[in-house]
Amino acid sequence: MYAKELIDLASYRMEKAEECLTDAQDNLKMGKYSTAANRSYYAIFNSMRALLNLDGSDFKRHSGVISEFRKRFIKTGILPENLSPIIRDAFNLRNASDYDDFYIISKESVENQTKNAAFFTRTVKDYLKKRISGDE
Repeated sequence: MYAKELIDLASYRMEKAEECLTDAQDNLKMGKYSTAANRSYYAIFNSMRALLNLDGSDFKRHSGVISEFRKRFIKTGILPENLSPIIRDAFNLRNASDYDDFYIISKESVENQTKNAAFFTRTVKDYLKKRISGDE
């Protein structure tokens, strides 16, 4: 059983992930591709943080969150391996879109990333629910 504080924070972070996903989908529809890429990445990032939180883990750097999530949940087979390239691709696309001055992001790239973020978020949320309820 997890402490109430850990469950509350994990739930809050998962809600934040879902809000980011909704923002990504809305921005994609409006043609704001850079913003959609950013928000879809943060849906993934906040999902990872929500799950790591149950074990009392948090990291100051994105690379720490990503590395620990892969180590604990993907490399162990708890979550499917196809989540790992989703993380990598979302991180790279968000960085290029946010920080490269002349990077032109394609609609297709953002559509794919937003779809992957929805899959990622749903997968993590389902597993998080199982862990909290003790059904894992």
